Amino acid sequence: MKLGLVSAILGDETFEHMIDIIGEMGFSCVEAACWPSGKAERRYAGVTHIDVWNLDEKKKEYILRYCEERGVKLSALAFYPNTMDSDFERKAANIEHLKKVIQASRLLEVGMVTTFIGRDQTKTVEENLELFAETWGDILACAEENKVKIAIENCPMLFGREQWPGGQNLAVSPDIWRRMFEIFPSEYFGLNYDPSHFVWQQMDYIKPVYEFRDKIFHVHFKDIKVYQSKLDDVGTLAYPLEYMAPKLPGLGDVKWDRFVSALTDIGYDGYACIEVEDRSFEGNTEDVRRSLMLSKKYMEQFVI
Repeated sequence: MKLGLVSAILGDETFEHMIDIIGEMGFSCVEAACWPSGKAERRYAGVTHIDVWNLDEKKKEYILRYCEERGVKLSALAFYPNTMDSDFERKAANIEHLKKVIQASRLLEVGMVTTFIGRDQTKTVEENLELFAETWGDILACAEENKVKIAIENCPMLFGREQWPGGQNLAVSPDIWRRMFEIFPSEYFGLNYDPSHFVWQQMDYIKPVYEFRDKIFHVHFKDIKVYQSKLDDVGTLAYPLEYMAPKLPGLGDVKWDRFVSALTDIGYDGYACIEVEDRSFEGNTEDVRRSLMLSKKYMEQFVI
């Protein structure tokens, strides 16, 4: 496995400084954020380390050379929108930009895009699966044409009242994954597997590693801590952030030795990027840097 970092936590840094930091810290790869420029809709979104709309051969050569000189590979280009938004204009803009990210991934010789399926919060799961079938054929055709793998993260995008009800990402469980892959059995369509999202849903995050071994294209190392006393007070039907919080790897409830062991069982040797979203380490730039080193040091027990 190749240990890297999701670049969104370094959202205030330029592309060059972000790569410098990652190279100096000894990470081997980075999942580079490629959001449209402009105001972010949520935390860790709106980060543009690579501008896919102004990418040409000259900029491609510059980006690849800069990464190579610092020993950093691009694991994937990242854009996590809602491609099934009930607002038609937002949906169309998200799909247009996602296709541009796919094309940029081909040009940069990365061959991977990490993203969400999305979800219409006004519709049921069954209705959303129908919407998925209508929406994603065109997106996956673009991916296949460009020979770029699409790795869908399993984050429900359900944290507070703004995502209630239902959340903003349909791909939240093995049951839904099976139905998605039945609808589109493309070799370019798979998972960006993050075990932390199964923890607060009280689901087994080890078993799916084996069942979906051929569909795991990319991995996130992020942790989640469930506060049982808060859960006892509000229950699982409350807004999830009322009883859980994202943490650095090793500071939450994921059993990382078991998870990485399962990945080695299936022979996974791809990219595994640490995703830092721990509010306890966001006080200043120094705290953020410390969080990256602590996360790397912890995960190097299992991945070097």
